[in-house]
Amino acid sequence: MGRNQIIDALLNELGELAPAGYVLGLHFRFAAPLMMFQTYDPAWMDHYTRNAYALRDPMIAWGLAHSGATRWSDIDLPDPFGIMNEAAEFGLGYGVCVSCGPLTLRTIAGLARNDREFDDEEISAITGIVLRLHHETKPPDHLTPAEREALQVIADGDRYAAGAARLGISESALKARLTTARGKLFARTTAEAIQRAKDYRLI
Repeated sequence: MGRNQIIDALLNELGELAPAGYVLGLHFRFAAPLMMFQTYDPAWMDHYTRNAYALRDPMIAWGLAHSGATRWSDIDLPDPFGIMNEAAEFGLGYGVCVSCGPLTLRTIAGLARNDREFDDEEISAITGIVLRLHHETKPPDHLTPAEREALQVIADGDRYAAGAARLGISESALKARLTTARGKLFARTTAEAIQRAKDYRLI
């Protein structure tokens, strides 16, 4: 099973444990995650985004300050904007937060249901899945010189043909290098790969 298939399978497992959905930010760096997945009700996500709640969310604050897992009801932090109460109005009545990894690459997940608290066994299973996702999606600490060069020529504004000529390789070889770089960086596009490579100071 390839890495992307493993990630998809783990996300499916996470979804089965969260009847009201989940949000997962993997490897936060400079306040933005390397990857984000979420299955909450779009109406809640629209409301959350419109009100810039990410900057005020007690769950995220807990996740940045702690490693481990906790029920939302056990988070003892100020919530002056009433975010947790509003979440309940959108069907996110009970939840769990899981946080792992170093502060410079923190992964934070929130999972919700609306019928009861998550039990200890469920929290243990969720924690294991989040830890595996954190591990499977760990950003690279290096690219090969060929991959860095391929990203750099495109970052400099060259088209494929010009970039290949600049490197003295075929266009298909350039595209192959870009493909492997995108895979390592979990990027869907070359532009996204370039930005992530810059974020992680790989180019």
